[in-house]
Amino acid sequence: MKIAEKINKASLAQWGKSLKYSLHLIVHPFDGFWDLIHEKRGSMAAANTILVLMLLIKVWKVQFTNFMFILYIPEEFNILMCLAEAVIPLAIGCVSNWCLTTLFDGKGTLKNIYMGVCYSLAPYVLLQLPMIFLSNIVTLEEGVFWSYLNSFTYIWCGLLMLCAMMMIHDYTLGKALLAAIATAVGMLVIIFIILLFFSLISDGFAYFISLYKEIAFRFY
Repeated sequence: MKIAEKINKASLAQWGKSLKYSLHLIVHPFDGFWDLIHEKRGSMAAANTILVLMLLIKVWKVQFTNFMFILYIPEEFNILMCLAEAVIPLAIGCVSNWCLTTLFDGKGTLKNIYMGVCYSLAPYVLLQLPMIFLSNIVTLEEGVFWSYLNSFTYIWCGLLMLCAMMMIHDYTLGKALLAAIATAVGMLVIIFIILLFFSLISDGFAYFISLYKEIAFRFY
């Protein structure tokens, strides 16, 4: 029993340490992402925690941000769609980047890419949560600073993802930019293939259902 408790405490301490490491990484991205992967400073548990926090804050942002900055209609809000808008592009982006960088001599694995992306979302967690409260105390005229801070959050996350791509795959800046563009194109291709697949599946079901109805109508 004591051994199990020690293991749980050690795992919890390691999780806290790897989660705290995100604070260092967002201000020292080049060394941070290198050590995240090669020195094992990060963990999947911490990456998943950051992702879950990002999703929670995304939902809270829609629901609790002042209506002057975000139009919120309770009757039209769907929490599953809200979460899907973040999770699906992230998943497709990781797969697309992994597929393309494998062809372009990238050194990162799918796990490394996922961890890099999740750790890159740390500024969103740190800034967007206080911005929810800030939106409810500033005036419309002062809201321009809220909008600037909102844009800064996404720019910061985007730059961190670019740094992650450079360090994880051992790319130069130019090659990382090309890989980012190729990843975006790859995401569009994957989305097209998924939509085409489901379209074919739905057409197939519709065909067999209509065939069954025709047979049932003729023989019964």
